[in-house]
Amino acid sequence: MFRRLLLAAVASIAATGFAHAAEIAISCGAVGTELELCKSGAEAWAKKTGNTVKVVSTPNETNERLALYQQLLSAGASDIDVFQIDVIWPGILGSHFIDLAPYSKGAEKDHFPAIVANNTVDGKLVAMPWFTDAGVLYYRKDLLEKYGAQPPTTWQELTDTAAKIQEGERKAGNDKFWGFVFQGKAYEGLTCDALEWIDSFGGGTIIDEKGAITVNNPKAAAALTLAASWIGKIVPDGVLNYGEEEARGVFQSGNAAFMRNWPYAWALGNGADSPIKGKIGVAALPKGATDGKNTGTLGGWQLAVSKYSKSPEIAADLVMYLASLDVQKSRAIKGSFEPTIVALYQDKEVLTDVPFFGSLQSTFLNAVARPSKITGANYNKVSNAFWNAVHNVLSGKAKAEDSLAQLESELKRIKRSHW
Repeated sequence: MFRRLLLAAVASIAATGFAHAAEIAISCGAVGTELELCKSGAEAWAKKTGNTVKVVSTPNETNERLALYQQLLSAGASDIDVFQIDVIWPGILGSHFIDLAPYSKGAEKDHFPAIVANNTVDGKLVAMPWFTDAGVLYYRKDLLEKYGAQPPTTWQELTDTAAKIQEGERKAGNDKFWGFVFQGKAYEGLTCDALEWIDSFGGGTIIDEKGAITVNNPKAAAALTLAASWIGKIVPDGVLNYGEEEARGVFQSGNAAFMRNWPYAWALGNGADSPIKGKIGVAALPKGATDGKNTGTLGGWQLAVSKYSKSPEIAADLVMYLASLDVQKSRAIKGSFEPTIVALYQDKEVLTDVPFFGSLQSTFLNAVARPSKITGANYNKVSNAFWNAVHNVLSGKAKAEDSLAQLESELKRIKRSHW
């Protein structure tokens, strides 16, 4: 009898790879289908390994989530084993995470090298890439055809086309219709949007890779001045309080011609219950001018294991499972979450369901990074100063030139903290 029980225990360990089962808590976002797909992936791993998983929902807004993470990690809390972290956080939170290289078996070599490098802090792989992102332009194919327009190649073209479609749709009886929606609330999402505007005009990246403050320049001012001209004209005043989901809500309900958002909105916009299913096009975000460039801010999320976890080896196994090719492929097809594994950009099933992953691959590969690496632990202060300066311009509280000059002074003060 004892021998049979011993053999059964050995067989169980061999199947799971662990000497004991554990409950692993993972934090997941809840934008779009994030939470649902995180739960299904984690539950599949639990079934396979004999462990259990507790999925912890966290705030959608990145700055609120970061504050929560910093509170937990600074206290050395073991409540969460696996953290879903933003691409801009490895330099801020990396000291609280284990090195995943001993558990990866070299799997990181299959992912975009730039993201792996971003996730490597002091020689340690503190997070595995899970999905990447870059801002893109969504548009209503049917409305562009109706008004004889093409996807805009410059922001001025977008301004003019959005105004034309808005006027026509309102005359046709939809007084709730707007030309364009984006993320205009004073939070990290506005940093992403405004960096796209400024970089597309040739106005730089706020702070360059050597640490020089570059944001106070005429091209950056021109970009913000144009954006401010949209408010109340082709963009609702309420956009000043919009995050990703608020913008998607307006666009997906059929009340906007254009939207700036992340790739996740594609699957939802084409869902069975979407009023605009089959009517959506996706393009690179416009250039600042004909001599400008298309640009999208680099986004994306990673998975990291807390060094305060009581079961770090098992938590690392969950990370490697969720970051695997099969799981990333499933998430790409079901939720249009952009893979970090290079091979999936040639996968026919992925490209059939999300065709713009192929047509806009150069946009994703050349996305502009926020200055998180050079500013390190001070990045959140930098971004907070930037999004507030931009919000002041959009809300009409300050002219672009004045706001950028004040921002430069504030960034110089932050820089004295030695980023």
